[in-house]
Amino acid sequence: MTQYALVADIGGTKIAAARVSSHGVITHSLRASTPGEGGKAVIKVILQLLDSLPRDGVTAIGADVPGLAYPNGSVWAPNIRGWAKIPLGDNLKHHFKLPALVESDRNAFVTGEAWRGAARNCRDVVFLAIGTGIGAGIISGGRLLRGHAELAGSIGWMAVRDRFLPPYDTVGCLESHVAGPAIGTAGTNAFGSNVNAREVVRRAQRGDRAARRILCEAGHYLGLALANLVSLLNPEIIVVGGGVAAAGNLLLGPARATMRRWAQPLAVRQVRVVRSSLGSRAGLLGIARLAFLHAEGKALGA
Repeated sequence: MTQYALVADIGGTKIAAARVSSHGVITHSLRASTPGEGGKAVIKVILQLLDSLPRDGVTAIGADVPGLAYPNGSVWAPNIRGWAKIPLGDNLKHHFKLPALVESDRNAFVTGEAWRGAARNCRDVVFLAIGTGIGAGIISGGRLLRGHAELAGSIGWMAVRDRFLPPYDTVGCLESHVAGPAIGTAGTNAFGSNVNAREVVRRAQRGDRAARRILCEAGHYLGLALANLVSLLNPEIIVVGGGVAAAGNLLLGPARATMRRWAQPLAVRQVRVVRSSLGSRAGLLGIARLAFLHAEGKALGA
């Protein structure tokens, strides 16, 4: 008999919810804006969305968050107001009376791609999410790589320059050069008008040389980060997702070239760097997969 999970993919501006089968099929989905007041108002919307989905066959509940999920299910999410140690896991478990799992979104993304996406059947995977910020989900030997304090994958802080600049204090070096706001700022400086990363990408796709130079420079810094990941982790595949990934080869072309120049020679010949095949579904499918395992008392790769 097919089992189902009710899951939520929580972001700073929007919340997606879905009913997902144990075969990796999304049968129903809903979306809502993340309440700006934060705190318990966000939990209320999450519960309302999940309550609106069919409950037949549901055996597990899950949610992924843009921040740190502690083992007890509490959450730190800096871009949601009042989410310093919000007890999301307890709220889900008590409301639905079912096993409930809360995970970081980066762990959900990489699990989704390894389960039903571009990294299907791969055991050594990095998912690089490039949007407003930058984070990495890492599967090594079939298991999620978490780190001592669940902070593994904070790749936005990777050093890709040897001179420290003031913005690195708050968002890290790589994020300061490659994330959406950085590309938007570079575009604003180049064009003399306020633009965002999406507009820079659009102009580059139309052949604008200044926009292409911006993406090429960002791609160079991204390539240094990819080289470090390849040399350190020896992954089989690196999947790139998030809004900035829409630049495609305008960003990934220079990144691959830099990666090949700087990375360990044997490891770089074995790795593939591809765009996400799941897009916005990666988080929902990934947290569903992890929620099913949690309900069975298992962990990924165990």
